Amino acid sequence: MTVALIAAMLSPSATAAADAKSSPLRDAATVTVPPGVIAGVAVFDRQTGTFTEQLNPTMQFRSASLVKLLIALDYLYNRDPSQEIPASDRAQLNTMLRSSDDGAASDFWVRNGGGAIVTRMSRLLKLSDTNPPPAGQEGMWGYTTMSAADTVKIYRYVLDEAATPVRDLIMGNLRQSTRCSTTDHFDQHFGIAGAFDRPWAVKQGWSGFGGRENGTCRPATSARSGKAPAINVTDPALHTTGTVGAGDRSIVAVFTLHPAGTPYGKAYTDLGRLTRSLTVPGSVRPAGTWFGTWSSGVNVRPSASTNPDALLQLPAGVEVLVGCQKEGQTVSVPPYTNQWWAYLPQYGGYVTNIYISSPDNQLPGVPVCGEQ
Repeated sequence: MTVALIAAMLSPSATAAADAKSSPLRDAATVTVPPGVIAGVAVFDRQTGTFTEQLNPTMQFRSASLVKLLIALDYLYNRDPSQEIPASDRAQLNTMLRSSDDGAASDFWVRNGGGAIVTRMSRLLKLSDTNPPPAGQEGMWGYTTMSAADTVKIYRYVLDEAATPVRDLIMGNLRQSTRCSTTDHFDQHFGIAGAFDRPWAVKQGWSGFGGRENGTCRPATSARSGKAPAINVTDPALHTTGTVGAGDRSIVAVFTLHPAGTPYGKAYTDLGRLTRSLTVPGSVRPAGTWFGTWSSGVNVRPSASTNPDALLQLPAGVEVLVGCQKEGQTVSVPPYTNQWWAYLPQYGGYVTNIYISSPDNQLPGVPVCGEQ
């Protein structure tokens, strides 16, 4: 297949490249942006071709792992579509997209020209706010700048313009997003994945939390460091992007920066509250009641007992959705003793109510499991 034909397959059509129609937006004040958080938001309804939310949509943020979408697109662009993807490369693409594997991203970044990847894809997709890492930081792919508006363009291209194998590989992996990331073992099911029931497909980004606290699968590794460029790489960043609803009805892009020193669990909670405040056509909200938690290293267990091995740990102080509660093993954490356990449907396990932020042993307004 000729280079011209490959380019034609990957280039957006005039319709997709054009700016989307704008719909009347709600007052930005009705979008919950927690104090101290800087946010860029865009929600696009593919059924009506309109935006339902826009807040600082062209504001540039360091992309963190969101640039992996462009790394994957560039890899596929540079391949002869008649050739099978080598098994080792496909495995790396899979873990990079669904489990945010940094090693895979770094390998493709070096092999395919580093910042030139961003330049090529930005030109191809007509991105306005996306730039490669600054001079002197060329190897730091997470310092690529992106915006919510450009992210919507990327998803629109993947869904509506890309060749079927490209769309299936990328979206198929995002639909299989793993809760625990491969690289630093943080819980990556924040934002979209916590705010809405499936179907959804997500690519998340986070930066600036390594070394401060534990992740949710095992202790986090230290974050990579480097000389600070002109963009903000100091404040913790947490981004959630992807599609929500049957047929990928809505494209959601939420970028956030948090005050220096913000714990991962607080940023996770703040991003969750912001995402839940958005108007997202086609979305289904999960059933249950949201509660805060306290302490660190809180175990989620497969039953209401401390005997089974923990499934994973909650980020310290994170807000969780409680579906129901039941009596189980009595747990003592002086000065507290409690036999009630909360079931967390999004984690598929239980935590003792001791660590739920509520004054009573039994959570108010939460049904007993099996009696809903």
